Amino acid sequence: MKKVRKTARQILSDKPRDVISVGPDDAVLAALRLMADKDISTVLVMQGDQLAGILSQRDYAHKVELTGRNAGDTRVREIMTTQVVYVSPDHTCEQCLALMHTRRIRHLPVIESQRIIGVLSSHDVLEELLREDESLIKDLEHDMLNLTIDTGGCY
Repeated sequence: MKKVRKTARQILSDKPRDVISVGPDDAVLAALRLMADKDISTVLVMQGDQLAGILSQRDYAHKVELTGRNAGDTRVREIMTTQVVYVSPDHTCEQCLALMHTRRIRHLPVIESQRIIGVLSSHDVLEELLREDESLIKDLEHDMLNLTIDTGGCY
């Protein structure tokens, strides 16, 4: 029995499509307020309709708080991560998880035709993998039950 894994596009279809972002010239404090309001830990940094970077609470902690800077006086561009790891809509759930694990990241923008179509979190990916594995286990249990019930009838 082959496991069929959902793609990034399929996972995104099950969640709200709004992409929460800030601009590179926004104050870090404004970005933090947005994250708090939306109860998220990461925002995309968009320059117009182009992805310029990603900003996480970890970026803030390491590059503002621990260095004694002021979040109100620091611009997002000064602390954002510019080397953004992303996936295409056709990446499988397992590929997304492997990439997140290898790169030690928790969020993956999904880009199609140079446009952001959504963001996957590690929670989204792990939840989907659990759902798929639970379904596979149920199918295997069902198959095993049928094998034990149907003995062929010939003696």
